Amino acid sequence: MKVSDIMTQPAIWVMPDTKVEEIARLLVEHNISGVPVVDDAGRVVGIVTETDLVVRNAELHFPRFLQILDSILYLESPKHFEEELRRMLATVAREVMSSPVIVVGPDDPLERAATLMVEKRVNPIPVVKDGKLVGIISRSDIVRLMAREEQGREGGASVHRS
Repeated sequence: MKVSDIMTQPAIWVMPDTKVEEIARLLVEHNISGVPVVDDAGRVVGIVTETDLVVRNAELHFPRFLQILDSILYLESPKHFEEELRRMLATVAREVMSSPVIVVGPDDPLERAATLMVEKRVNPIPVVKDGKLVGIISRSDIVRLMAREEQGREGGASVHRS
């Protein structure tokens, strides 16, 4: 099976200057977990997911350090702190999006998309053809496929509830 067999198309997308509040509204309104960020030429330049938005409400972790005399030795990279702060203060897509983006093609095997979701911990994944956004695939698309396949089988396992 190919990605194009179950991807959602057309995909909902936003521009780099779309306000974070508008992105949150889109995710809730359409019951989706993320939206690609597309430039004027239609190329995917980033993705904003629920995780990217939740970071804005998390606690800020200051980098730990040791001070020895007049020197400061960081125990962890200050870059992580700067990235976390940038995302927390973000007001538009370009400031909160994850980039570069992992993408798949419509003719890629479904297994490739599923493997990327698991190994890279990404969801959803934009589907790109000739550099342009043509759809999007998410974990829920794969789960829906599994449910349809199970429904098509005879004598499937019964469900028990308490």
